[in-house]
Amino acid sequence: MLCMLEESVYSTGFLLAVGARPMIPAIQGLADTPYWTSTEALIAEDIPKHLVVLGGSVVALELAQAFRHLGSEVTVMARSTFLSKEDPEIGEGLKSAFEGEGIAVQLHTVPDAVSHNGKEFVLSTKRGDVSCDQLLVATGRQSNADTLALENTGIETSRNGNVVIDDHMRTNVENIYAAGDCTNQPQFVYVAAAAGTRAARNMMGDDVAIDLSAMPAVVFTDPQVGTVGLSERQASDQGLEVESRTLDLENVPRALANMDTRGFIKLVAEKDSGRIVGCQVLANEGGEIIQTATLAISNNMTIENLANQLFPYLTMVEGLKLTAQTFNKDVKQLSCCAG
Repeated sequence: MLCMLEESVYSTGFLLAVGARPMIPAIQGLADTPYWTSTEALIAEDIPKHLVVLGGSVVALELAQAFRHLGSEVTVMARSTFLSKEDPEIGEGLKSAFEGEGIAVQLHTVPDAVSHNGKEFVLSTKRGDVSCDQLLVATGRQSNADTLALENTGIETSRNGNVVIDDHMRTNVENIYAAGDCTNQPQFVYVAAAAGTRAARNMMGDDVAIDLSAMPAVVFTDPQVGTVGLSERQASDQGLEVESRTLDLENVPRALANMDTRGFIKLVAEKDSGRIVGCQVLANEGGEIIQTATLAISNNMTIENLANQLFPYLTMVEGLKLTAQTFNKDVKQLSCCAG
């Protein structure tokens, strides 16, 4: 007979880093089907003929497009819009890019029921039934903090179950820290790594914080999505009076040379000071462009500062300079490399 013994562990500090798991929506019949999460999708040995993806955020969109490029017919069903927490122009532009590749997009659509007959899935929606040979559920992630019986500790969690921490990774309970996807911080590996390092240092007596006010984020679709700082809506919610300019990529020389003008670059700045507070990019190399915008925001640069910088001609990042110039000029009337 196996005897389980309880053992008490004592420490001057604890770090909660238990991660997160896929969140599965409560759709009738779904739990009884052999659906995929991102885990199964990433190790799949066969390419589905028709893949339906539930979700409209990062994981759903990256995997949907990846399987389309591998040859699958793909349908995406999103509860609201693509990347609904971002600037609406990003979701609209990405939707157009997906449809241009033959991906069927159904926005504001959640199946009422899902069934599997041993060969195929059938998703019942208000638009009618959709059949496919594989279903990928990518509707978000849920903190594993609910496996820790935190109700016994008094540790504060958010409404969706994330551990609430401050910029020093401290919970509301003394000497208990948390880091990574189980917390209320953005779920990016570089954020988790930075938070974990700082939490460990603070547990040993240091006093270091993490600053997420200029945190770059990238969605690896094609075109890529890059964001940093505030969108117009977020700035308004914070009481900032801002203005913005959007430059279509048909006005960026490198995009023309690449023969890929899908997307745009958008800058958001305080109306009075001109200080840049946000940038949204939809472009083939959006992930490369956004880090320059991050440095501009981190260093409190203004639109005028950015517009007067020297950028190498025929680079995608030159589009940031051109976008800054549109606050005061019509870039369509400028010659190449115009300062």
